[in-house]
Amino acid sequence: MAFKRNKITIVGAGFVGATAAHWAAIKELGDICLIDIIEGMPQGKALDLAEAAPVEGYNCEIIGTNNYEDTKDSDIVIITAGLPRKPGMSRDDLLEKNTAIVKAVTEQIAKYSPNAVLIVVSNPLDAMVYVAHKVSGFPTNKVLGMAGVLDAARFRTFIAMELDVSVEDVNAFVLGGHGDSMVPLPRYSTVAGIPLPDLLPPDKIEALVDRTRKGGGEIVSLLKTGSAFFAPSASVIAMAESILKDQKRVFPCAAYCDKEYDVGGYFVGVPVKLGGNGVEQVIEIKLTPEEKEAFDKSVEAVRQLVKKINV
Repeated sequence: MAFKRNKITIVGAGFVGATAAHWAAIKELGDICLIDIIEGMPQGKALDLAEAAPVEGYNCEIIGTNNYEDTKDSDIVIITAGLPRKPGMSRDDLLEKNTAIVKAVTEQIAKYSPNAVLIVVSNPLDAMVYVAHKVSGFPTNKVLGMAGVLDAARFRTFIAMELDVSVEDVNAFVLGGHGDSMVPLPRYSTVAGIPLPDLLPPDKIEALVDRTRKGGGEIVSLLKTGSAFFAPSASVIAMAESILKDQKRVFPCAAYCDKEYDVGGYFVGVPVKLGGNGVEQVIEIKLTPEEKEAFDKSVEAVRQLVKKINV
């Protein structure tokens, strides 16, 4: 029997999409299809990435295209397409325009790759995952969003900077919607197993939490002409790797919750086990009354966004 490599389609060949293709190629996760509506851009970036293979020593086919037929039979589809945030914009400001974009993309993906796992990166994240699920008709375990891995990575980075320790020894947890209402959980965040509250006073922790919530905006304001792309693309590829290799890693992701956490049928950031079947388990952790209140507030923000969507 012929050996079949995994196929990864990345929709949107901008900074996030092209950098995700780069990480995926280096990790040799499978063949890569980079698709965009701009003629020549995905083809050029795919060729450039292919020409780096002899130097870096990765083996995979990398193609760029404007035609969804080329995405046929993908195992994973990462949707980065959409308008990026500009300085002064919130993620929610993008709702109407990106709903139309994600809807159009998902219709094509569902047609050509009905068995794929969809990972959405487009903002406003939790609402766009809802759009992808609604339009695709895929089972809920096959549709999820990248947010928590990125938010937790930012929290881990700021903790490591504050304590002057290796980021590898820092674990952090972030729940809720991907926005200003996200819920970093210091109690579940550790340095080499030591809980964060044992290492830093409450005011220092609160400053780190606040910086994490505003992490995307901080980069937007510094760049002035775009938004973050290295950390978001690395985060989504970590999720893709766990699914493609059936690693069953536990990540905070925007996943469908109904009875879990009393969410009532929305996609929100929760800890999940990611394996070959996509979201294999939503892990429920005990929250203090204050944490639960913050989480419920975050879920309500997602609910209000979803109410405005027509798909």
